[in-house]
Amino acid sequence: PDSFSEHMKLMFDLQVLALETDMTRIISFKTGRDSQNRVFPESGSLQPFHPASHHGDREDRILEFNKICKYRVSQVTYLLDKLKESMDGDKNLLEKTMIVWGSPMADPNVHNHRRCPLMLLGKAENRLAGNLHIKAPDGTPMANAMLSMMHTLGMNDLTTFGDSTGALNLNSHA
Repeated sequence: PDSFSEHMKLMFDLQVLALETDMTRIISFKTGRDSQNRVFPESGSLQPFHPASHHGDREDRILEFNKICKYRVSQVTYLLDKLKESMDGDKNLLEKTMIVWGSPMADPNVHNHRRCPLMLLGKAENRLAGNLHIKAPDGTPMANAMLSMMHTLGMNDLTTFGDSTGALNLNSHA
């Protein structure tokens, strides 16, 4: 579909169906290219995505880029609702799932790939505490979070992943 929201809903519907039918337990989905010049009129902005990301630290341009980002991230609520509505035994799929949602850019204005934002959603069979904001110390490789996610899913025999320097505690502020 031409509408980004409709496209996302269609893709999320297919993902939930694949999980419901146990066709897969892992889904990787890239929602768009960071260098794209797509316009998201549903966001309230008519600026193309990539040029808007180079805001030059000007407040008006940051706020314009924020409109696009908020709109794009808001799409995940549809997936969360669909997972919450889908029962698998005595639990819904959201309770059984770990969703990693993030960005490859921390500050797109200068192409900064350090401390990129990640959201973990779902309960992963009660292995994720939830309702936490964890700010990793400067210099923490994202691979530390990935290693911790693998540990959360029971892959405790893995001691390293990529350039990890250790596990990142995903269940507390410490």
